[in-house]
Amino acid sequence: MNIKSLLLGSAAALAVVSGAQAADAIVAAEPEPVEYVRVCDAYGTGYFYIPGTETCLKINGYIRFQVNVGEDVGGDSDWDAVTRGQVQFTAKSDTEYGPLTGVIVMQFNADNASDQEAHLDSAYLDVAGFRAGLFYSWWDDGLSGETDDIGSVETLHNSIRYQYETDSFYAGISVDELEDGVYKVGEEANNVGVAVGLGGKAGAFSYQLTAGYDVDNEDGAVRAMGTVDIGPGTFGLAGVYSTGPNSYYSTAEWAIAAEYAIKATDKLKITPAVQYYGNYFGGDKVVPDDFDGLGDAWKVGLTVDYQIVDNFYAKVSVQYLDPDDADDSTSGYFRLQRAF
Repeated sequence: MNIKSLLLGSAAALAVVSGAQAADAIVAAEPEPVEYVRVCDAYGTGYFYIPGTETCLKINGYIRFQVNVGEDVGGDSDWDAVTRGQVQFTAKSDTEYGPLTGVIVMQFNADNASDQEAHLDSAYLDVAGFRAGLFYSWWDDGLSGETDDIGSVETLHNSIRYQYETDSFYAGISVDELEDGVYKVGEEANNVGVAVGLGGKAGAFSYQLTAGYDVDNEDGAVRAMGTVDIGPGTFGLAGVYSTGPNSYYSTAEWAIAAEYAIKATDKLKITPAVQYYGNYFGGDKVVPDDFDGLGDAWKVGLTVDYQIVDNFYAKVSVQYLDPDDADDSTSGYFRLQRAF
């Protein structure tokens, strides 16, 4: 066989094989259409439609690094560094009763590599003004700085609440399970409370009135708070009165707090503040029967907030507390926080 015959034979064989492959070619299936994430602007920024549904979802949170300073704040140390990560999921959808909202907030805290904890910070459903689940009460609110101490020892409860609200006003009532509240010696914190709240805005002025009654301790508290824009900042004033130690307010029989949040620049806010306590007890969950015989106390502090860049903040806060019945103390912290 010469070279010419060999080449002609090879070409013929290749043609036969190619023809067989062409006849048996596999046709790729058409890809199924993919539903891309769509922006949902019905409830504000940050929401998107969960693919295949008409439910809108928003994911946000923050990462925080903080160094606390104070006597024995870190065990035998006067300083302690902590880190926190928090993620919030908010789902909304339209119903015949209005938007149906579901919120889950997870919080992760680390004091060090081996001392860490994760917990459910909030989880509730909300529709037509009704809210049920684990959420913070009105007693968690306060003035903008860190000096004021006008809230409950524990403000996160399993609760049922109804709140009517408009753009400039709200009013509501809640029934709170107070299993984590304060209690008397020899008793347990396993009771219920009823709280009411109302507030709103009128131009440069905002206000809030909150009251609560602790059924088991048979005492209650009431608090009024307001802020108004004056000059380069916002002036805040608050007062609280308690008929006796209870889960809504037990720090003192009465207290008054004031602050002035100075908007020094677009990025810098400086807030000096002061608070005076009448018949001061403190923040322990085991409380006395009443406030009789307790001394007074006063507190002064300074908080500085600075926005480094968008969604990245620094905060420094220093507080000095001087009670009649105990030694004075100085505490504070430095914080870096990135929101998303």
